[in-house]
Amino acid sequence: MKILWAGVVLVVAPLTLAAQNSSTPKVDQGAKKMMRSPDTHFAMEAARGGMAEVQLGKLAADQGSNADVKAFGQQMVDDHGKANDQLKAVAEKENMTLPTTVSAKQQSEYDMLKAKSGAEFDKAYVDMMVKDHEKDVKEFEREANKGKNDQIKGFASDTLPVLKGHLEKIKSIQSKLGG
Repeated sequence: MKILWAGVVLVVAPLTLAAQNSSTPKVDQGAKKMMRSPDTHFAMEAARGGMAEVQLGKLAADQGSNADVKAFGQQMVDDHGKANDQLKAVAEKENMTLPTTVSAKQQSEYDMLKAKSGAEFDKAYVDMMVKDHEKDVKEFEREANKGKNDQIKGFASDTLPVLKGHLEKIKSIQSKLGG
């Protein structure tokens, strides 16, 4: 009986080790490190932000009551759509998968704005765009100056003047609306 038991243990032990070794996924440490990098975080947030700008821009172009607000909304669709395509190209070169949807917070902001109309919509959209572009300019400046990944850093540097132009324009619209 003792001999039979020892034989079972000897047969089972190698099978257990083989099963453990074959089911353990190999993790690419370089990819794992890249996913934690500030550059990757920036790219992920820029992708979500760009998608949100396009969504909100379409909404402003359709629902805005002020001609400047409508025009700015369309500019957001055009400019951020182009930047989104540029970021996708960078991500492909870097073997990075970008998000395909906006964050829950961004979706909530969209839903809140969609429920408004007229001057109330215009003011809420403009205020949101000022706040958002102030934040974006800071984040893009940080990436352009301190980024480690040359491709992502280059995207931030190339996009930054456009964002600064948006901020200047939306602040001008805000002052015209009395904000």
